[in-house]
Amino acid sequence: MADSDWDTVTVLRKKGPTAAQAKSKQAILAAQRRGEDVHTSKKWAAGQNKQHSITKNTAKLDRETEEQHHDRVTLEVGKVIQWGRQSKGLTQKDLATKINENGRAIPNNQVLGKIERAIGLRLRGKDIGKPVEKGQRAK
Repeated sequence: MADSDWDTVTVLRKKGPTAAQAKSKQAILAAQRRGEDVHTSKKWAAGQNKQHSITKNTAKLDRETEEQHHDRVTLEVGKVIQWGRQSKGLTQKDLATKINENGRAIPNNQVLGKIERAIGLRLRGKDIGKPVEKGQRAK
């Protein structure tokens, strides 16, 4: 024990930043200033309970490119939807709320059926624009 030097300090391990500190905006900026490679990504719906809201339509829209675009309704059907919505006194938002859609849906038969029931006009088949009779399901 006579060989120990009381004035010398030996650091065995220097503590690094905690996970929260390493992810902070200040830590990221400091690392960028030092020239380190920094990879950041924003997670979709992080911290929210939205794991069940992803649908096949959302995935299809995400894969969309300029060459490939998702299906759209014809101009004729769009005009019928607009006319029927306005005749019922509904805004676009009111109609979307009524059929429980959020603007991410690709127009398919299920969505068109909901709109048909909401505005009371046919959107599919040969009878586009004609009223849907009560008690008869829209086809």
